[in-house]
Amino acid sequence: QVKLVESGGGLVQAGGSRRLSCVASGGTISTFAMGWFRQAPGKEREFVTSISSSGTGYADSVKGRFTISRDNAKNMVYLQMSRLKPEDTAVYYCAAKRPEALRFDYWGQGTQVTVSS
Repeated sequence: QVKLVESGGGLVQAGGSRRLSCVASGGTISTFAMGWFRQAPGKEREFVTSISSSGTGYADSVKGRFTISRDNAKNMVYLQMSRLKPEDTAVYYCAAKRPEALRFDYWGQGTQVTVSS
């Protein structure tokens, strides 16, 4: 059973940058697709970005501002966020998808990112 733990959230001013980290334990994630999702207050959880053997994908709202990366040797995934906007305020979740799974099936507990204007 893979466990995911996010870190790096906090308060940041609009226009600033922040890097989120996600460490996996209980198994290797090297063959997994990894992703970041977020949920703002009163809204549904939404896709932010993903990375897999096929490449990376980004939501239009973060394209050009956010970058996902991974370090398989460390079993970690990162989300570099720059030019942050107040509308990026949300709880950010790390997620993992096994190769045979149809959807992301492991989730972290989330880390809060608050962007002040």
